[in-house]
Amino acid sequence: MNMMKHWIRAWVLFAGCSGLLAAHALTPQLAMEMAVGESDNRIQAIGKALEAPDANTAALLQAMADETAKVFADAVWVVDQGQARNVTTGETRALPDDAQDIMLNNRMRSEIDAALAALKLFSPDAQLRIVAAQAMLKEPDAARKPMLEKALASESQAEVQAWLKSALAAVNLSDAVAATRMAAVKVLAQSARPDVLLLLNQQLTAEQDPAVQSVLKAAIRQVQDGLKWGERLGVLFTGVSLGSILMLVALGLAITYGLMGVINMAHGELMMIGAYATYLVQVLFRQYLPSGFDYYLIAAIPVSFLVSAMVGAALERSVLKYLYGRPLETLLATWGISLMLMQGVRSLFGAQNVGVENPSWMSGSWALMSNLQLPWNRIIIVAFSLAVLAAVALMIGRTRLGLFVRGVTQNRTMASCMGVNTARIDTYAFALGSGIAGMAGCALSQIGNVGPDLGQSYIVDSFMVVVLGGVGQLAGTVYAALGLGLLNKVLEGWAGAVLAKIAVLVFIIVFIQKRPQGIFAMKGRSAEA
Repeated sequence: MNMMKHWIRAWVLFAGCSGLLAAHALTPQLAMEMAVGESDNRIQAIGKALEAPDANTAALLQAMADETAKVFADAVWVVDQGQARNVTTGETRALPDDAQDIMLNNRMRSEIDAALAALKLFSPDAQLRIVAAQAMLKEPDAARKPMLEKALASESQAEVQAWLKSALAAVNLSDAVAATRMAAVKVLAQSARPDVLLLLNQQLTAEQDPAVQSVLKAAIRQVQDGLKWGERLGVLFTGVSLGSILMLVALGLAITYGLMGVINMAHGELMMIGAYATYLVQVLFRQYLPSGFDYYLIAAIPVSFLVSAMVGAALERSVLKYLYGRPLETLLATWGISLMLMQGVRSLFGAQNVGVENPSWMSGSWALMSNLQLPWNRIIIVAFSLAVLAAVALMIGRTRLGLFVRGVTQNRTMASCMGVNTARIDTYAFALGSGIAGMAGCALSQIGNVGPDLGQSYIVDSFMVVVLGGVGQLAGTVYAALGLGLLNKVLEGWAGAVLAKIAVLVFIIVFIQKRPQGIFAMKGRSAEA
Protein backbone atom coordinates (compact mmCIF):
# COMPACT_ATOMS: atom_id res chain seq x y z
CA MET A 1 0.00 0.00 0.00
CA ASN A 2 2.89 2.36 0.76
CA MET A 3 4.23 1.70 -2.73
CA MET A 4 0.85 2.64 -4.18
CA LYS A 5 0.80 5.91 -2.22
CA HIS A 6 4.35 6.66 -3.37
CA TRP A 7 3.26 6.03 -6.95
CA ILE A 8 0.25 8.33 -6.49
CA ARG A 9 2.56 11.17 -5.43
CA ALA A 10 4.82 10.55 -8.43
CA TRP A 11 1.77 10.41 -10.68
CA VAL A 12 0.58 13.77 -9.32
CA LEU A 13 3.88 15.36 -10.33
CA PHE A 14 3.69 13.67 -13.72
CA ALA A 15 0.12 14.83 -14.30
CA GLY A 16 1.03 18.34 -13.31
CA CYS A 17 3.73 18.70 -15.95
CA SER A 18 2.24 16.55 -18.70
CA GLY A 19 -0.12 17.80 -21.34
CA LEU A 20 -1.35 14.31 -22.07
CA LEU A 21 -3.88 14.25 -19.23
CA ALA A 22 -6.77 16.56 -18.45
CA ALA A 23 -5.87 19.15 -15.83
CA HIS A 24 -9.24 19.36 -14.07
CA ALA A 25 -11.21 16.29 -15.11
CA LEU A 26 -12.72 15.55 -11.67
CA THR A 27 -15.59 17.89 -10.82
CA PRO A 28 -17.31 18.08 -7.41
CA GLN A 29 -20.45 16.56 -8.90
CA LEU A 30 -18.56 13.66 -10.46
CA ALA A 31 -16.71 13.02 -7.18
CA MET A 32 -20.05 12.82 -5.33
CA GLU A 33 -21.42 10.44 -7.95
CA MET A 34 -18.39 8.18 -7.40
CA ALA A 35 -18.82 8.26 -3.61
CA VAL A 36 -22.58 7.87 -2.99
CA GLY A 37 -25.55 6.27 -4.68
CA GLU A 38 -26.30 2.95 -6.33
CA SER A 39 -23.37 0.77 -7.32
CA ASP A 40 -24.23 0.85 -11.02
CA ASN A 41 -24.29 4.66 -11.06
CA ARG A 42 -21.06 4.91 -9.04
CA ILE A 43 -19.27 2.49 -11.36
CA GLN A 44 -20.50 4.49 -14.34
CA ALA A 45 -19.12 7.65 -12.70
CA ILE A 46 -15.75 5.98 -12.14
CA GLY A 47 -15.65 5.03 -15.80
CA LYS A 48 -16.45 8.61 -16.79
CA ALA A 49 -13.68 9.96 -14.54
CA LEU A 50 -11.20 7.56 -16.09
CA GLU A 51 -11.93 8.90 -19.57
CA ALA A 52 -9.85 11.97 -18.67
CA PRO A 53 -8.07 11.12 -15.40
CA ASP A 54 -6.11 13.61 -13.33
CA ALA A 55 -4.24 13.58 -10.01
CA ASN A 56 -7.47 14.22 -8.07
CA THR A 57 -9.07 11.14 -9.64
CA ALA A 58 -6.12 9.00 -8.57
CA ALA A 59 -6.15 10.50 -5.06
CA LEU A 60 -9.88 9.91 -4.60
CA LEU A 61 -9.74 6.32 -5.82
CA GLN A 62 -6.79 5.60 -3.53
CA ALA A 63 -8.57 7.19 -0.56
CA MET A 64 -11.68 5.13 -1.27
CA ALA A 65 -9.58 1.98 -1.41
CA ASP A 66 -7.88 2.94 1.90
CA GLU A 67 -11.25 3.91 3.43
CA THR A 68 -9.93 7.39 4.24
CA ALA A 69 -12.49 9.27 2.10
CA LYS A 70 -15.46 10.94 3.81
CA VAL A 71 -18.56 12.82 2.69
CA PHE A 72 -19.82 15.99 4.39
CA ALA A 73 -20.93 19.49 3.35
CA ASP A 74 -22.08 18.05 -0.01
CA ALA A 75 -18.47 17.27 -1.00
CA VAL A 76 -15.96 14.45 -0.90
CA TRP A 77 -12.97 14.85 1.41
CA VAL A 78 -9.75 12.90 1.91
CA VAL A 79 -8.77 12.52 5.57
CA ASP A 80 -5.15 12.52 6.68
CA GLN A 81 -4.17 12.74 10.39
CA GLY A 82 -7.44 14.34 11.42
CA GLN A 83 -7.39 16.96 8.63
CA ALA A 84 -9.83 16.78 5.73
CA ARG A 85 -8.95 18.00 2.22
CA ASN A 86 -11.58 18.64 -0.44
CA VAL A 87 -10.60 16.28 -3.25
CA THR A 88 -11.57 18.71 -6.03
CA THR A 89 -10.88 22.20 -4.63
CA GLY A 90 -7.97 21.43 -2.30
CA GLU A 91 -9.64 23.22 0.64
CA THR A 92 -8.54 21.87 4.04
CA ARG A 93 -10.42 21.88 7.34
CA ALA A 94 -10.82 19.86 10.53
CA LEU A 95 -12.82 16.65 10.24
CA PRO A 96 -16.34 17.28 11.62
CA ASP A 97 -18.16 14.75 13.77
CA ASP A 98 -20.98 14.29 11.26
CA ALA A 99 -18.67 13.16 8.42
CA GLN A 100 -20.02 10.02 6.76
CA ASP A 101 -17.98 7.03 5.61
CA ILE A 102 -18.12 6.03 1.96
CA MET A 103 -19.75 2.59 1.80
CA LEU A 104 -18.08 -0.05 -0.35
CA ASN A 105 -19.26 -3.54 -1.27
CA ASN A 106 -17.14 -6.21 -2.91
CA ARG A 107 -18.22 -5.12 -6.36
CA MET A 108 -17.14 -1.53 -5.72
CA ARG A 109 -13.83 -2.63 -4.22
CA SER A 110 -13.10 -4.71 -7.29
CA GLU A 111 -13.98 -1.80 -9.57
CA ILE A 112 -11.76 0.61 -7.61
CA ASP A 113 -8.83 -1.81 -7.68
CA ALA A 114 -9.25 -2.18 -11.44
CA ALA A 115 -9.41 1.59 -11.86
CA LEU A 116 -6.22 2.12 -9.82
CA ALA A 117 -4.49 -0.49 -11.95
CA ALA A 118 -5.68 1.26 -15.11
CA LEU A 119 -4.33 4.61 -13.90
CA LYS A 120 -0.85 3.11 -13.88
CA LEU A 121 -1.03 3.30 -17.68
CA PHE A 122 0.07 6.92 -17.29
CA SER A 123 2.77 6.33 -14.70
CA PRO A 124 6.21 7.84 -15.39
CA ASP A 125 7.65 4.39 -14.60
CA ALA A 126 7.67 2.19 -17.72
CA GLN A 127 7.57 -1.00 -15.65
CA LEU A 128 4.40 0.14 -13.91
CA ARG A 129 2.83 0.89 -17.29
CA ILE A 130 3.68 -2.65 -18.41
CA VAL A 131 2.13 -4.09 -15.23
CA ALA A 132 -1.04 -2.06 -15.85
CA ALA A 133 -1.28 -3.24 -19.45
CA GLN A 134 -0.76 -6.86 -18.35
CA ALA A 135 -3.54 -6.53 -15.78
CA MET A 136 -5.93 -5.13 -18.39
CA LEU A 137 -4.96 -7.90 -20.79
CA LYS A 138 -5.96 -10.54 -18.25
CA GLU A 139 -9.27 -8.82 -17.43
CA PRO A 140 -10.35 -6.82 -20.49
CA ASP A 141 -13.11 -4.27 -20.02
CA ALA A 142 -14.68 -2.30 -22.85
CA ALA A 143 -15.01 0.73 -20.53
CA ARG A 144 -11.20 0.94 -20.40
CA LYS A 145 -10.84 1.19 -24.19
CA PRO A 146 -10.56 5.02 -24.30
CA MET A 147 -7.79 4.92 -21.67
CA LEU A 148 -5.89 2.25 -23.58
CA GLU A 149 -6.16 4.18 -26.83
CA LYS A 150 -4.98 7.38 -25.14
CA ALA A 151 -2.08 5.57 -23.44
CA LEU A 152 -1.08 3.89 -26.70
CA ALA A 153 -1.17 7.18 -28.58
CA SER A 154 1.19 8.81 -26.06
CA GLU A 155 3.51 5.82 -25.52
CA SER A 156 7.03 5.97 -26.96
CA GLN A 157 8.64 2.77 -25.65
CA ALA A 158 8.31 -0.25 -27.92
CA GLU A 159 7.92 -2.84 -25.15
CA VAL A 160 5.13 -0.91 -23.47
CA GLN A 161 3.48 -0.32 -26.87
CA ALA A 162 3.43 -4.07 -27.51
CA TRP A 163 1.66 -4.75 -24.21
CA LEU A 164 -0.82 -1.93 -24.79
CA LYS A 165 -1.65 -3.27 -28.26
CA SER A 166 -2.29 -6.73 -26.78
CA ALA A 167 -4.49 -5.27 -24.03
CA LEU A 168 -6.43 -3.21 -26.59
CA ALA A 169 -6.84 -6.30 -28.77
CA ALA A 170 -8.22 -8.20 -25.78
CA VAL A 171 -10.82 -5.48 -25.32
CA ASN A 172 -11.65 -5.55 -29.06
CA LEU A 173 -12.43 -9.28 -28.88
CA SER A 174 -15.92 -8.31 -27.70
CA ASP A 175 -16.43 -5.62 -30.36
CA ALA A 176 -19.66 -5.77 -32.34
CA VAL A 177 -17.84 -5.52 -35.70
CA ALA A 178 -16.52 -8.88 -36.96
CA ALA A 179 -13.59 -7.27 -38.79
CA THR A 180 -12.45 -5.62 -35.53
CA ARG A 181 -12.65 -8.93 -33.69
CA MET A 182 -10.70 -10.65 -36.45
CA ALA A 183 -7.95 -8.01 -36.34
CA ALA A 184 -7.79 -8.37 -32.54
CA VAL A 185 -7.38 -12.14 -32.84
CA LYS A 186 -4.48 -11.70 -35.26
CA VAL A 187 -2.74 -9.33 -32.83
CA LEU A 188 -3.19 -11.70 -29.90
CA ALA A 189 -1.93 -14.66 -31.95
CA GLN A 190 1.55 -13.09 -31.76
CA SER A 191 1.58 -13.42 -27.94
CA ALA A 192 2.49 -16.89 -26.71
CA ARG A 193 1.00 -16.48 -23.24
CA PRO A 194 -1.34 -18.70 -21.19
CA ASP A 195 -3.71 -15.81 -20.42
CA VAL A 196 -3.99 -15.02 -24.15
CA LEU A 197 -4.78 -18.66 -24.86
CA LEU A 198 -7.53 -18.53 -22.23
CA LEU A 199 -9.03 -15.40 -23.79
CA LEU A 200 -9.00 -16.92 -27.26
CA ASN A 201 -10.66 -20.12 -26.07
CA GLN A 202 -13.34 -18.15 -24.24
CA GLN A 203 -14.01 -16.08 -27.34
CA LEU A 204 -14.20 -19.22 -29.49
CA THR A 205 -17.05 -20.61 -27.36
CA ALA A 206 -19.00 -17.35 -27.72
CA GLU A 207 -18.15 -16.51 -31.35
CA GLN A 208 -20.91 -16.92 -33.92
CA ASP A 209 -19.22 -15.68 -37.09
CA PRO A 210 -17.68 -18.64 -39.05
CA ALA A 211 -14.87 -16.51 -40.49
CA VAL A 212 -13.83 -15.24 -37.07
CA GLN A 213 -14.10 -18.79 -35.69
CA SER A 214 -11.65 -19.99 -38.33
CA VAL A 215 -9.18 -17.24 -37.47
CA LEU A 216 -9.60 -18.00 -33.76
CA LYS A 217 -8.80 -21.69 -34.24
CA ALA A 218 -5.68 -20.85 -36.22
CA ALA A 219 -4.61 -18.35 -33.55
CA ILE A 220 -5.16 -20.89 -30.78
CA ARG A 221 -2.95 -23.42 -32.58
CA GLN A 222 -0.27 -20.74 -33.06
CA VAL A 223 -0.30 -19.77 -29.38
CA GLN A 224 -0.24 -23.41 -28.29
CA ASP A 225 2.80 -24.06 -30.49
CA GLY A 226 4.54 -21.08 -28.94
CA LEU A 227 3.82 -22.35 -25.42
CA LYS A 228 5.15 -25.87 -26.02
CA TRP A 229 8.82 -24.93 -25.56
CA GLY A 230 8.08 -23.29 -22.23
CA GLU A 231 6.25 -26.42 -21.09
CA ARG A 232 9.10 -28.68 -22.19
CA LEU A 233 11.75 -26.56 -20.51
CA GLY A 234 9.59 -26.42 -17.40
CA VAL A 235 9.47 -30.22 -17.23
CA LEU A 236 13.25 -30.42 -17.70
CA PHE A 237 13.90 -27.90 -14.94
CA THR A 238 11.49 -29.68 -12.59
CA GLY A 239 13.29 -32.95 -13.32
CA VAL A 240 16.71 -31.40 -12.70
CA SER A 241 15.40 -29.82 -9.49
CA LEU A 242 14.07 -33.16 -8.23
CA GLY A 243 17.28 -34.87 -9.34
CA SER A 244 19.46 -32.37 -7.45
CA ILE A 245 17.42 -32.95 -4.29
CA LEU A 246 17.71 -36.74 -4.68
CA MET A 247 21.45 -36.34 -5.27
CA LEU A 248 21.87 -34.26 -2.12
CA VAL A 249 19.81 -36.73 -0.09
CA ALA A 250 21.58 -39.80 -1.50
CA LEU A 251 25.10 -38.37 -1.36
CA GLY A 252 25.55 -39.03 2.35
CA LEU A 253 23.92 -42.43 2.02
CA ALA A 254 26.30 -43.34 -0.79
CA ILE A 255 29.25 -42.72 1.53
CA THR A 256 27.93 -44.71 4.51
CA TYR A 257 26.40 -47.55 2.51
CA GLY A 258 29.37 -47.75 0.14
CA LEU A 259 31.99 -47.72 2.90
CA MET A 260 30.42 -49.87 5.59
CA GLY A 261 27.59 -51.66 3.83
CA VAL A 262 25.21 -50.26 6.46
CA ILE A 263 21.58 -50.05 5.39
CA ASN A 264 20.84 -46.95 7.44
CA MET A 265 17.08 -46.60 7.72
CA ALA A 266 17.61 -43.58 9.99
CA HIS A 267 19.19 -41.54 7.18
CA GLY A 268 15.92 -39.71 6.58
CA GLU A 269 15.71 -38.76 10.26
CA LEU A 270 19.23 -37.30 10.09
CA MET A 271 17.86 -35.09 7.31
CA MET A 272 14.96 -34.20 9.57
CA ILE A 273 17.39 -33.18 12.33
CA GLY A 274 19.17 -30.88 9.87
CA ALA A 275 15.84 -29.31 8.92
CA TYR A 276 14.90 -28.71 12.56
CA ALA A 277 18.36 -27.26 13.23
CA THR A 278 17.61 -24.78 10.42
CA TYR A 279 14.30 -23.96 12.07
CA LEU A 280 16.01 -23.27 15.42
CA VAL A 281 18.60 -21.01 13.77
CA GLN A 282 15.74 -19.11 12.14
CA VAL A 283 14.02 -18.67 15.53
CA LEU A 284 17.24 -17.42 17.14
CA PHE A 285 17.88 -14.92 14.34
CA ARG A 286 14.29 -13.66 14.46
CA GLN A 287 14.49 -13.16 18.24
CA TYR A 288 18.03 -11.89 18.75
CA LEU A 289 19.20 -10.62 15.36
CA PRO A 290 16.12 -9.55 13.36
CA SER A 291 18.10 -7.10 11.23
CA GLY A 292 20.20 -9.98 9.90
CA PHE A 293 17.31 -12.38 9.31
CA ASP A 294 18.06 -12.66 5.59
CA TYR A 295 21.39 -14.30 6.48
CA TYR A 296 20.08 -16.94 8.86
CA LEU A 297 20.24 -19.64 6.18
CA ILE A 298 23.98 -19.09 5.67
CA ALA A 299 24.49 -19.71 9.40
CA ALA A 300 22.09 -22.67 9.34
CA ILE A 301 24.11 -24.66 6.77
CA PRO A 302 27.14 -25.40 9.01
CA VAL A 303 24.88 -25.79 12.06
CA SER A 304 22.71 -28.40 10.35
CA PHE A 305 25.86 -30.22 9.16
CA LEU A 306 27.46 -30.30 12.62
CA VAL A 307 24.31 -31.31 14.51
CA SER A 308 23.50 -34.20 12.14
CA ALA A 309 27.17 -35.24 12.01
CA MET A 310 27.38 -35.43 15.81
CA VAL A 311 24.15 -37.47 15.99
CA GLY A 312 25.50 -39.77 13.26
CA ALA A 313 28.85 -40.21 15.02
CA ALA A 314 27.08 -41.02 18.31
CA LEU A 315 24.86 -43.51 16.48
CA GLU A 316 27.86 -45.24 14.87
CA ARG A 317 29.90 -45.39 18.09
CA SER A 318 27.04 -46.58 20.30
CA VAL A 319 25.17 -49.02 18.05
CA LEU A 320 26.43 -49.67 14.55
CA LYS A 321 30.03 -50.59 15.34
CA TYR A 322 28.72 -53.73 17.07
CA LEU A 323 26.61 -54.76 14.08
CA TYR A 324 29.04 -54.63 11.14
CA GLY A 325 28.69 -57.67 8.91
CA ARG A 326 25.10 -58.29 10.02
CA PRO A 327 23.00 -56.30 7.52
CA LEU A 328 19.59 -57.52 8.68
CA GLU A 329 20.26 -56.59 12.30
CA THR A 330 21.68 -53.24 11.16
CA LEU A 331 18.53 -52.55 9.15
CA LEU A 332 16.26 -53.38 12.09
CA ALA A 333 18.39 -51.37 14.55
CA THR A 334 18.48 -48.24 12.40
CA TRP A 335 14.76 -48.55 11.72
CA GLY A 336 14.14 -48.61 15.45
CA ILE A 337 16.44 -45.62 15.90
CA SER A 338 14.53 -43.73 13.21
CA LEU A 339 11.28 -44.29 15.14
CA MET A 340 12.95 -43.06 18.35
CA LEU A 341 14.26 -39.93 16.62
CA MET A 342 10.85 -39.14 15.13
CA GLN A 343 9.16 -39.56 18.51
CA GLY A 344 11.84 -37.43 20.17
CA VAL A 345 11.18 -34.62 17.69
CA ARG A 346 7.43 -34.93 18.27
CA SER A 347 8.00 -34.61 22.01
CA LEU A 348 10.23 -31.53 21.61
CA PHE A 349 8.50 -29.64 18.79
CA GLY A 350 5.06 -31.23 18.56
CA ALA A 351 3.49 -33.36 15.84
CA GLN A 352 2.57 -30.38 13.67
CA ASN A 353 4.84 -29.01 10.97
CA VAL A 354 6.92 -25.96 11.84
CA GLY A 355 7.30 -22.98 9.53
CA VAL A 356 10.66 -22.22 7.93
CA GLU A 357 10.64 -18.97 5.98
CA ASN A 358 12.65 -18.28 2.85
CA PRO A 359 15.10 -15.37 3.03
CA SER A 360 14.11 -12.51 0.75
CA TRP A 361 16.86 -13.41 -1.74
CA MET A 362 15.30 -16.87 -2.21
CA SER A 363 11.78 -15.58 -2.78
CA GLY A 364 10.15 -14.95 -6.13
CA SER A 365 11.04 -16.45 -9.46
CA TRP A 366 13.00 -15.84 -12.64
CA ALA A 367 10.64 -15.40 -15.61
CA LEU A 368 12.33 -16.83 -18.70
CA MET A 369 9.19 -17.16 -20.80
CA SER A 370 5.53 -16.27 -20.41
CA ASN A 371 4.75 -19.79 -19.16
CA LEU A 372 8.15 -20.59 -17.66
CA GLN A 373 9.05 -19.16 -14.27
CA LEU A 374 11.91 -20.73 -12.32
CA PRO A 375 11.58 -20.30 -8.53
CA TRP A 376 14.72 -18.83 -7.00
CA ASN A 377 14.67 -21.26 -4.08
CA ARG A 378 14.82 -24.20 -6.52
CA ILE A 379 17.59 -22.59 -8.58
CA ILE A 380 19.67 -21.92 -5.47
CA ILE A 381 19.14 -25.47 -4.19
CA VAL A 382 20.36 -26.88 -7.51
CA ALA A 383 23.48 -24.70 -7.23
CA PHE A 384 23.91 -25.71 -3.57
CA SER A 385 23.68 -29.40 -4.45
CA LEU A 386 26.38 -29.01 -7.09
CA ALA A 387 28.59 -27.12 -4.61
CA VAL A 388 28.20 -29.89 -1.99
CA LEU A 389 28.96 -32.50 -4.66
CA ALA A 390 32.12 -30.64 -5.70
CA ALA A 391 33.26 -30.30 -2.07
CA VAL A 392 32.70 -34.01 -1.35
CA ALA A 393 34.44 -35.06 -4.57
CA LEU A 394 37.39 -32.81 -3.71
CA MET A 395 37.61 -34.23 -0.20
CA ILE A 396 37.36 -37.85 -1.35
CA GLY A 397 39.83 -37.42 -4.19
CA ARG A 398 42.40 -34.97 -2.80
CA THR A 399 42.63 -35.28 1.00
CA ARG A 400 44.24 -37.76 3.37
CA LEU A 401 40.86 -38.64 4.87
CA GLY A 402 39.51 -39.25 1.37
CA LEU A 403 42.45 -41.55 0.61
CA PHE A 404 41.72 -43.60 3.74
CA VAL A 405 38.01 -43.74 2.92
CA ARG A 406 38.73 -45.02 -0.59
CA GLY A 407 41.21 -47.56 0.76
CA VAL A 408 38.79 -48.91 3.36
CA THR A 409 35.99 -49.02 0.80
CA GLN A 410 38.01 -51.07 -1.69
CA ASN A 411 39.80 -53.41 0.76
CA ARG A 412 39.21 -52.99 4.47
CA THR A 413 41.62 -55.78 5.54
CA MET A 414 44.51 -54.51 3.44
CA ALA A 415 43.92 -50.93 4.64
CA SER A 416 44.06 -52.14 8.23
CA CYS A 417 47.29 -54.00 7.54
CA MET A 418 48.77 -50.75 6.18
CA GLY A 419 48.11 -49.02 9.51
CA VAL A 420 44.77 -47.33 8.76
CA ASN A 421 42.53 -47.11 11.82
CA THR A 422 39.47 -48.48 10.11
CA ALA A 423 37.21 -47.99 13.13
CA ARG A 424 38.03 -44.28 13.27
CA ILE A 425 37.55 -43.97 9.49
CA ASP A 426 34.14 -45.63 9.88
CA THR A 427 33.15 -43.00 12.44
CA TYR A 428 34.47 -40.12 10.36
CA ALA A 429 32.76 -41.40 7.21
CA PHE A 430 29.46 -42.02 8.97
CA ALA A 431 29.61 -38.54 10.53
CA LEU A 432 30.36 -37.05 7.10
CA GLY A 433 27.45 -38.87 5.48
CA SER A 434 25.16 -37.83 8.33
CA GLY A 435 26.31 -34.21 8.06
CA ILE A 436 25.54 -34.18 4.34
CA ALA A 437 22.08 -35.55 5.19
CA GLY A 438 21.68 -32.62 7.61
CA MET A 439 22.54 -30.15 4.84
CA ALA A 440 19.99 -31.91 2.63
CA GLY A 441 17.41 -31.30 5.36
CA CYS A 442 18.47 -27.64 5.48
CA ALA A 443 17.86 -27.36 1.73
CA LEU A 444 14.54 -29.22 1.89
CA SER A 445 13.30 -26.85 4.60
CA GLN A 446 13.25 -24.10 1.93
CA ILE A 447 10.89 -25.89 -0.45
CA GLY A 448 8.57 -27.94 1.73
CA ASN A 449 7.12 -28.53 5.17
CA VAL A 450 9.36 -29.38 8.11
CA GLY A 451 7.85 -32.07 10.31
CA PRO A 452 8.70 -35.34 12.05
CA ASP A 453 7.93 -37.33 8.88
CA LEU A 454 10.17 -35.26 6.57
CA GLY A 455 12.73 -38.00 5.95
CA GLN A 456 10.20 -40.73 5.17
CA SER A 457 9.38 -39.10 1.83
CA TYR A 458 12.93 -39.48 0.50
CA ILE A 459 14.54 -42.51 2.13
CA VAL A 460 13.29 -45.08 -0.41
CA ASP A 461 14.16 -42.89 -3.40
CA SER A 462 17.64 -42.22 -2.01
CA PHE A 463 18.33 -45.95 -1.63
CA MET A 464 17.20 -46.52 -5.21
CA VAL A 465 19.60 -43.80 -6.37
CA VAL A 466 22.53 -45.39 -4.52
CA VAL A 467 21.80 -48.90 -5.80
CA LEU A 468 21.21 -47.72 -9.36
CA GLY A 469 24.34 -45.57 -9.42
CA GLY A 470 26.63 -48.22 -7.98
CA VAL A 471 27.54 -48.74 -4.34
CA GLY A 472 30.17 -46.23 -3.21
CA GLN A 473 30.32 -44.41 -6.54
CA LEU A 474 29.75 -40.65 -6.35
CA ALA A 475 29.59 -40.29 -10.14
CA GLY A 476 26.97 -43.02 -10.28
CA THR A 477 24.95 -41.24 -7.59
CA VAL A 478 24.92 -38.06 -9.69
CA TYR A 479 23.88 -39.82 -12.91
CA ALA A 480 21.25 -41.93 -11.15
CA ALA A 481 19.73 -38.98 -9.24
CA LEU A 482 19.45 -36.69 -12.25
CA GLY A 483 18.28 -39.54 -14.48
CA LEU A 484 15.56 -40.65 -12.06
CA GLY A 485 14.46 -37.05 -11.49
CA LEU A 486 14.08 -36.36 -15.19
CA LEU A 487 12.49 -39.75 -15.93
CA ASN A 488 10.00 -39.32 -13.10
CA LYS A 489 8.86 -35.86 -14.21
CA VAL A 490 8.65 -36.79 -17.90
CA LEU A 491 6.54 -39.84 -17.10
CA GLU A 492 4.31 -37.82 -14.75
CA GLY A 493 3.24 -35.66 -17.68
CA TRP A 494 2.14 -38.74 -19.60
CA ALA A 495 0.81 -41.16 -17.01
CA GLY A 496 0.34 -39.29 -13.71
CA ALA A 497 2.35 -39.34 -10.49
CA VAL A 498 1.38 -42.83 -9.28
CA LEU A 499 1.99 -44.66 -12.56
CA ALA A 500 5.24 -42.71 -13.02
CA LYS A 501 6.51 -44.00 -9.65
CA ILE A 502 5.57 -47.55 -10.59
CA ALA A 503 7.26 -47.23 -13.99
CA VAL A 504 10.47 -45.89 -12.40
CA LEU A 505 10.50 -48.76 -9.89
CA VAL A 506 10.01 -51.34 -12.66
CA PHE A 507 12.83 -49.71 -14.64
CA ILE A 508 15.20 -49.94 -11.66
CA ILE A 509 14.32 -53.59 -11.02
CA VAL A 510 14.94 -54.52 -14.66
CA PHE A 511 18.17 -52.51 -14.75
CA ILE A 512 19.54 -54.14 -11.59
CA GLN A 513 18.67 -57.56 -12.97
CA LYS A 514 20.75 -56.84 -16.06
CA ARG A 515 23.54 -54.93 -14.26
CA PRO A 516 23.66 -55.76 -10.53
CA GLN A 517 26.72 -53.55 -9.91
CA GLY A 518 24.80 -50.42 -10.99
CA ILE A 519 25.82 -47.79 -13.53
CA PHE A 520 29.42 -47.75 -12.29
CA ALA A 521 31.00 -50.89 -10.88
CA MET A 522 33.47 -50.78 -7.99
CA LYS A 523 37.05 -50.62 -9.27
CA GLY A 524 39.94 -52.50 -7.69
CA ARG A 525 40.22 -55.81 -5.85
CA SER A 526 38.44 -56.54 -2.60
CA ALA A 527 39.46 -59.03 0.07
CA GLU A 528 35.82 -60.00 0.45
CA ALA A 529 35.44 -60.83 -3.26
